Amino acid sequence: MNVALVRYGAVPEVARAGIPAELTIRRDDEVIVETHRGLEPGKVLELIKPPVEPGVEVVEPSFQIQRLKTEADCQQEVILRERVQAEFDDWYQRIEDWGLDLQLIDIDWTLDGEKQILYVLNERGPECTKLALQAAAAGLGIIEVQPVGEDGPVAMPSSGGGGGCGSCGSH
Repeated sequence: MNVALVRYGAVPEVARAGIPAELTIRRDDEVIVETHRGLEPGKVLELIKPPVEPGVEVVEPSFQIQRLKTEADCQQEVILRERVQAEFDDWYQRIEDWGLDLQLIDIDWTLDGEKQILYVLNERGPECTKLALQAAAAGLGIIEVQPVGEDGPVAMPSSGGGGGCGSCGSH
């Protein structure tokens, strides 16, 4: 399988994406990818060459490129960006009203408009969980809260051993 590095998201993330055999993808192509969130627009940064040395482990792609971006996708992006502009102040006010110690920095939608992603300055923790729960309780749709640190989006902590609290497995 061919693989590309793709940048996606309002607060950009970069990940490996599989390229279907029927697609011809080049550097700088605008594409639609299927991430864990849903369909999102992205940009191909680089095609990854398979390792030539035997025994080198190949890192599997995180998701798949679905297609090259179409004119309809571009129009949908404009509609969703306008929607974000209209909703930003409302979300900012909700976070303040709910007494959450979070700073909203951006909002994004999946291309199908089904899921809203709220980017907040914070480490992944209880405030992010509270925001997601408050949004669900208010019936505001499918919301994903993506904390952002100084190095970009904060990843989910990986659980190591049996206790799930680290890599030692002694808890």
